Amino acid sequence: MTTAERVRRADRAQATVLRRLDSGQLLLICAAGLVAVAGVAHTAAVGLDRPEIAIGFGALIAVGELARLTMPGNREVAPIGAAAALGYTLLLDLSQNQLRHSALQVVAVIAAGMIAGALPHLAVGRPPRLDAMARRLLTGALLAFAFRPLADPLYQLTKPPPGAHTWWPALVVMVSLITVTLLVDVLIAALLRAERLRTAFRVAVRDEINMAFPLGAAVAASGVLLALATHSMDLVALLVFAAPLLVTQVAFRKYAGIRATYLQTVRALSRVTEVGGYVEPGHSRRVSRLAVAVGRELGMAEPELLELEYAALMHDIGQLSLRDPIPGGATVLADPEQARRIAELGAEVIRQTGVLDRVAEVVRRQCDEIADDPPLSSRIIRVANAYDDLVGPSTDRDRSGAALERIGLTAGSAYDAAALDALTRVVGRGRV
Repeated sequence: MTTAERVRRADRAQATVLRRLDSGQLLLICAAGLVAVAGVAHTAAVGLDRPEIAIGFGALIAVGELARLTMPGNREVAPIGAAAALGYTLLLDLSQNQLRHSALQVVAVIAAGMIAGALPHLAVGRPPRLDAMARRLLTGALLAFAFRPLADPLYQLTKPPPGAHTWWPALVVMVSLITVTLLVDVLIAALLRAERLRTAFRVAVRDEINMAFPLGAAVAASGVLLALATHSMDLVALLVFAAPLLVTQVAFRKYAGIRATYLQTVRALSRVTEVGGYVEPGHSRRVSRLAVAVGRELGMAEPELLELEYAALMHDIGQLSLRDPIPGGATVLADPEQARRIAELGAEVIRQTGVLDRVAEVVRRQCDEIADDPPLSSRIIRVANAYDDLVGPSTDRDRSGAALERIGLTAGSAYDAAALDALTRVVGRGRV
């Protein structure tokens, strides 16, 4: 592939990304762009304070952006770059010489490092997520504008008579401001996630706290340690800390890769019933998407949604035990005892994996009556499966309305009323 073809490919990918952005993402990107322009313009006008330090930290930020990864939940993170940005923001002195770089210079260094790290990805047609980059830049800028005005008085507190523990005030200020910044970052991420996935804001906040906050806390600790180590070790600290951070990032990348491979394996397994002609093509995938959308509508947490997705993908795998396939694979039209038997056989197959016992239980109880109190995931799958059995890939609104009305006739006994209401809202929005 020539360079021109790569550039055209990157331009097309970037245009696709921009078309998919929501209003909140566009606002965030515009705000980050304005802050970055202000930082670069100010730094270009007054010059860099201690350019060798700025270049060193900027290079580490660029390495972090170059090695960014996507975590579960489609969260793009750059732990090394974020830790380097924090370290540069919190740096008070180097070799006993006070550093006086401003918050705008910090913003300029972060922005330059991010752009430098993103260029190789753009060259091969892998554009970064602009909203994720903008969020990282804005949270870094927020901390810089809060901390750098306090850098001079905090530095003065680190120079009293020997023996006094004068670093404690600086550490307290650092930890306090970082905590506030992390909380703001969680709220911004939750706002974007709630808008993108059309989920409740409180649910998005809970998921971000559970899934993203621990990594953010680890990155924050690394940034503080990097700033303190640079105080004693000069720029050698960048090399010393870069190695363990790279090892940690490799571990995160492997974990994310395993999760992605696991989901791909489950999706491939779910297609066995389609290849064998037991269900209509795309049925398992459509039921999975519907079920996850309904679960999100009902406020299920992210780990629960992942289990729901696994169970929905494999909810019909028990049909492989049938000698004569059900016409169209529509278990909603099958005898209740036969449907229950299919669910039990499918659960037994899933249980053989040894790691999906909870998913197997969800599949086993998907045909239980409401009076038997099946798990919420089982109720959701039953409603989503019945809807897709009746509608299939059709987008006809009359057919969809008739299917929902037919399912609603037995709501409260066979089908969960709350799950059916959530499905109705999801289908009504036309966005799964």
